[in-house]
Amino acid sequence: MSQALHPMLNIAIKAARSAGGIINRASLDLDMLKVNTKSPNDFVTEVDHKAEAIIIETLLGAYPGHGILAEESGRSHGAKDSDYVWIIDPLDGTTNFIHGFPVYAVSIALAFRGQLQQAVVYDPTRNDLFYASKGRGAFLNDKRLRVSKRTRLTECLVGTGFPFRKGDNFKRYMQMMEAIMPACAGLRRPGAAALDLCYVAAGYTDGFFETGLSPWDAAAGALMITEAGGLIGNFTGESDFLYQREVVAGSPKIYGQLVTLLSPFTRILSDEPAAAGQSPKATLTPEAALAAQLAGDKGDGQKVEPTEEAAPAVVRRAPTRISKESMAREKQATAEADRKSSAPRPRVPRGDVPF
Repeated sequence: MSQALHPMLNIAIKAARSAGGIINRASLDLDMLKVNTKSPNDFVTEVDHKAEAIIIETLLGAYPGHGILAEESGRSHGAKDSDYVWIIDPLDGTTNFIHGFPVYAVSIALAFRGQLQQAVVYDPTRNDLFYASKGRGAFLNDKRLRVSKRTRLTECLVGTGFPFRKGDNFKRYMQMMEAIMPACAGLRRPGAAALDLCYVAAGYTDGFFETGLSPWDAAAGALMITEAGGLIGNFTGESDFLYQREVVAGSPKIYGQLVTLLSPFTRILSDEPAAAGQSPKATLTPEAALAAQLAGDKGDGQKVEPTEEAAPAVVRRAPTRISKESMAREKQATAEADRKSSAPRPRVPRGDVPF
């Protein structure tokens, strides 16, 4: 790499490449993989565990006082009260990997007091290294990344992810797709959120939305997008997304248009005090929300996924039709008003040409 990188970013890159080597070697003989099921349609392999172990070993070897938040081991490693927390997904796109579908990646981000500072997403099948440091831009290998310049959603490709867990509200997602698909040029679902977000940062796609994501799915890609000039938030357009399980991202112009379409489907609770008998979820801090999420893990490694609420009713209004006669009458009335408000003009005798 031609530029000098932050030391913590260099360590993250070293960790990501080490995990990528494990993943590539395992991809040569997928029939030998040991696959376990965390929950219906949610898989984990021995490769996930080995990749995560080498990442944690590399990071804590350099920074033993840092905290760890990893997909497979949670907070069981590292310091529990550190201002620095590494957020790790050792193999984002495990289902793709199991089937030999070459869209998966290693995702590593570093947060300092809740603010994302460093990010790496490594695609081992293409040897593509996405990386970013806060305030210093986002890059793919040595190429600076910028989000796309398209301003009309009708011309845009939008990435997404489909619900797949037991308890996911499929009807709600179909309503979201019904709102987005006619409004854009195409919808894409590669199956690895970390790469989906990097593709927005690179301008390959113009926007992205998904529900049900965990912090390790979105943390690294989020910094890529903001450092590439894009925006990322929840469905209401606010920056509080990492622990809210809903994400929308895009270039500034496209982000605003996506928020307009997706805001009716938000599950973010308002900041108003909860009514009697209701759970005051709105007052949870990100750390408390994450703790509640991790506490939902069963002893056998399965996760209790929250059941999504029913989708809000979308008010559909019939289009207003304006006839040609109505337009003519309106035009005539406007002309009458203009004539009455203007001073009288002298008549020009027939045959004379006014100057």
